[in-house]
Amino acid sequence: MMRGMDGDTRYSIGDLARRTGLSVRTIRFYSDRGVLPPTSRSPAGYRRYDLDALARLDLVRTLRELGVDLATIQRVLDRELSVPEVAAAHAEALDTQLRTLRLRRAVLRAVAKRGSSPQEMELMHKLLKLSDAERRRIVHQFIDEAFGDLDANPDMVAMLRSAMPELSDDPTPTQVDAWVELAELVQDPDFKASVRRAAEHQAADRADGDQSGLHPELTNQIRQRVEAALAGGIDPASEQARLVLAELVGRYAQTFGKADTPAYRSKLLLRLQLANDPRVERYWQLLATINGWPMPATLAPVFEWFIQALQHHPEPTTPA
Repeated sequence: MMRGMDGDTRYSIGDLARRTGLSVRTIRFYSDRGVLPPTSRSPAGYRRYDLDALARLDLVRTLRELGVDLATIQRVLDRELSVPEVAAAHAEALDTQLRTLRLRRAVLRAVAKRGSSPQEMELMHKLLKLSDAERRRIVHQFIDEAFGDLDANPDMVAMLRSAMPELSDDPTPTQVDAWVELAELVQDPDFKASVRRAAEHQAADRADGDQSGLHPELTNQIRQRVEAALAGGIDPASEQARLVLAELVGRYAQTFGKADTPAYRSKLLLRLQLANDPRVERYWQLLATINGWPMPATLAPVFEWFIQALQHHPEPTTPA
């Protein structure tokens, strides 16, 4: 340590190292890069630094510990950038890095859980890296291909478009699995064709004057009545089932302004068969898992009983 011509204290690189805890080699590197230019030199040519240089070095050390590169630090020291500007940009970059790390961790946990092959792991990682907008695009493309040019059930289409996969930044292995399965499902040509057939049937109904939409109250009534029949051990082929079926078809006919006839029962049977694709129910289960929604109750047993009852009793008990 020495004093300069102006009486200010001058520090050697060794002095700075002792005061800051940085190595002499690191300080010399900063000095050589121009980030910490010497204030002056001793008669023997050694670099000397004043208090301002010491404060500058403290700032450099802090920014480096936060991961800021030397080029950006130089711009801060040259006052081309303010410290708040650098902090905001660096925080945003760290957010991106953290999200990437969380996604990688989620993939690794899912791979460990399911024993994935390298190909499956690559697919999982690729799908997981998609942005929210890209995930929604995949699902919207599926809806467009299934319903786009058809005058199908508008309430159903609106519900599908409003229910998008929203994968968290830190998903569980189960949510990762669900998203990968959903992405594969909506890109499955056979599944798209199945949904398309149901949509075409809806469009045909609407062309015949059936302007039906979603009827959650009717669905709930049917579910409760069929579940009661199942709980009571009523065989869909039995005479007792015939009475239950008359009640069920009567509720449908009343809701849609129709009469319970053999033709209507045949049409209702086709509608239920088209709707009874287990992959449709799986679609909603996967969405619930991804988004953390309550798991929807399964309707598969209800559909199966109703379909079998209609097949065994195609004609109403009393002629309409």
